[in-house]
Amino acid sequence: QVQLVQSGGGLVQAGGSLRLACAPSGRTLIGMGWFRQAPRKEREFVAAISGSGSSTRYGDSVKGRFTISRDNAKNTVYLQMDSLKPEDTAVYYCAAHLSDRIVYVTMRDYNYWGQGTQVTVSS
Repeated sequence: QVQLVQSGGGLVQAGGSLRLACAPSGRTLIGMGWFRQAPRKEREFVAAISGSGSSTRYGDSVKGRFTISRDNAKNTVYLQMDSLKPEDTAVYYCAAHLSDRIVYVTMRDYNYWGQGTQVTVSS
């Protein structure tokens, strides 16, 4: 059984930066992703990374501003969020699937989810 523990998030002014972390327990080298859900909106894809870290994908709204990375020695995945905008305000969820080499962008392909963490960007 894989459990995902998230950390980071909080309140930041527009233009600022935050970093989220997600530590899966129970298994290493699995595909990871980040999704977010704003109030009254559907959950959307943010970023994903393969088990080795060699492949990444990003949602159009965060390309060039967010960076997903992983430190397999620490068994942790990070989402570095720069140039934050008020529209980035949402609950951010870490997710994991069991395919080491595939980068998935849709929710249904993920098997495990973190508890969510709030990110609020003030204007």
